[in-house]
Amino acid sequence: MRRTLLAVAMAAVVVSGCGGSSGGDLDSQSDAGSSADPSPGVQGPVAGSPGTGCTNDATAGKVTTTTDLSKKPVIDVPDGPIPCELDVQDIVEGTGPAAKAGDQLTMKYVGVLYADGKQFDASWDRGSDFPFTLGGGNVIQGWDQGMVGMKKGGRRQLVIPPDLGYGDQGAGADIPPGATLIFVVDLVKIG
Repeated sequence: MRRTLLAVAMAAVVVSGCGGSSGGDLDSQSDAGSSADPSPGVQGPVAGSPGTGCTNDATAGKVTTTTDLSKKPVIDVPDGPIPCELDVQDIVEGTGPAAKAGDQLTMKYVGVLYADGKQFDASWDRGSDFPFTLGGGNVIQGWDQGMVGMKKGGRRQLVIPPDLGYGDQGAGADIPPGATLIFVVDLVKIG
């Protein structure tokens, strides 16, 4: 069974620690659940254990067929087993130099829960891009690891297990403990 969601601009979650108006948080753990801090600083949460029901060597398959980067991606939650490891797949490859640790990246994104496809954040909905330094520990580990090698103009999906996301504590009301996350991210610019 596939659920189709219109992925809403994910930046609110990332900007205020994955905190949209309902309190998600991509920011530091001490800010988890806080939507009061509008700063885009994001610190990877304490690693938890992979969620129950994940399958080693599983891949999610493509979660969107939306290749037009001028449009917010629609995310289809896969029916198959949940991957235990970070699952990175390019939807649109992009061009130019590949992103590396230390690069300033500017992103558009949508984030949903793997369990039910519920959107918890989307920069698209806020109408603003999300900047961060790759490898700087300002975002969840799944982002720091999953963006390496991405090129400008690319669209990539990240299926992030709990230990590279918000772990056993979750983030606010929108991201429960032990949640596997799906992000579709667009690399707007490097530098």
